Amino acid sequence: MTANPTGHEPVFCTIVPPHLLDKAARSDDPTLSRLARRTLERDALERTRRRLTTVIGAPAMLPPPEASPGKPHRTIYDAGHLTDLPGTKVRGESDKPVTDATVNRAYAGLGATFELYLKAYGRNSIDGSGLPLNASVHFDRDYNNAFWNGEQMVFGDGDGQLFLDFTNAVDVIGHELTHGVTQHTANLTYFGQPGALNESVSDVFGSLIKQYALGQSAADADWLIGAGLLGPRVTGQALRSMKAPGTAYDDDQLGKDPQPATMADYVQTSSDNGGVHINSGIPNHAFYLLATALGGNAWERAGQIWYDALTGGELAADADFAAFAQLTVKVARDRYQDGAELENVLKAWQQVGVPTQ
Repeated sequence: MTANPTGHEPVFCTIVPPHLLDKAARSDDPTLSRLARRTLERDALERTRRRLTTVIGAPAMLPPPEASPGKPHRTIYDAGHLTDLPGTKVRGESDKPVTDATVNRAYAGLGATFELYLKAYGRNSIDGSGLPLNASVHFDRDYNNAFWNGEQMVFGDGDGQLFLDFTNAVDVIGHELTHGVTQHTANLTYFGQPGALNESVSDVFGSLIKQYALGQSAADADWLIGAGLLGPRVTGQALRSMKAPGTAYDDDQLGKDPQPATMADYVQTSSDNGGVHINSGIPNHAFYLLATALGGNAWERAGQIWYDALTGGELAADADFAAFAQLTVKVARDRYQDGAELENVLKAWQQVGVPTQ
């Protein structure tokens, strides 16, 4: 397992990985390179702010008095293309839709995430105790990312060339909020294999939230992360593919999807916190193999196994792929005994080259 040589870093999680923006920042097209650099600079500043927040502390976020148990409490803010968060409140819980479609998509995505966790796993919001779900839209200008900053969701509008509005993809919203679930449970270290697991868990549940919202079975799902985000200047389908890692995009501006599907192609790198957005393709593919082998709704048996492993209290913050795989075997046996669930968990990890013993 790879350990972070500088110790545990506070997590700042963006849906578009830095390696992808790094490639665009070197584009021969001065407009595209400028837009990519602008997002990289903003991400670096927000990452520093997140680190400072962990030093000085952040105010506790408790359910407001009017929040009902088992009901979401959503607030959407408009940053007005500025960077001061959260911005101006534009829609609260139970408010009617507004004329801004971006606001309404953010509101619906927060609700879809809350509903999946509550209905499928009995979890009351991302912390399990009714944490309010806050989001800011229209962050900065031409901002090519969305992120969870440890306290709330933030969405850029995209630049219209490389990326489109980041509220377009409900799995992106679910992905980022699941970083909050991980933060409140296993708190996986954001470096190397633990960091790749952190990213993979967010991809898994982001995809499950999309499938649940659309009523899709494992066989019906596209297993793409961020479909609908790529702009007209980009050749590709999405940011990542759980079904076929390494095939989501192949573009002159963004490069080729570098994700491996198995340990045979594991990428050793010092960038991207040790490849957290790259090697996440391996556990992503294992989940896809399990879910499609079991069939039916992926959030049920396959999702339950991953949820139990993440939230059961046995997953160490520095767990590598093998440790996580072994825990999924244990929880599958505990919940389903020696049935098809256990058999297919073992097969899925074997197919991607991760040991379970």
